[in-house]
Amino acid sequence: MDNDISPHNFTRLFNCGAELGAIEALIKTGHLRSYLKKSEAFRLFGRKHVENWIDQGLITPRKDGDHSAAWRIDRLEIEAVAKAIDLLRYL
Repeated sequence: MDNDISPHNFTRLFNCGAELGAIEALIKTGHLRSYLKKSEAFRLFGRKHVENWIDQGLITPRKDGDHSAAWRIDRLEIEAVAKAIDLLRYL
C-alpha cells in the first residue's frame, strides 16, 4: 500500500483543516452559534446524511429540555464529520 500523499490530496487535507479552524475561531468570537438546530443541520447537510451520522454515533444531538424542546447539534462536530467523509471520498 502506497502511503504517499499527492500534492493535490495534501492541499485538500490542509484546506479542510484550515476551514475547521476558521469555523472554530468564528464560534469563539461569537460570529457563529456553536450549535445548529436539527432542522438547520438537515438543510445544510441533508436529512439523510444527518440521520445516518446520528444512527452511526458520529454526531450526538442534545436536547435543551424536556418534551417539546428543540434538538441541537454541535456545529464543529458536524462540520468535522462532513469534512472527514468528504476527504475519505477523495483520498
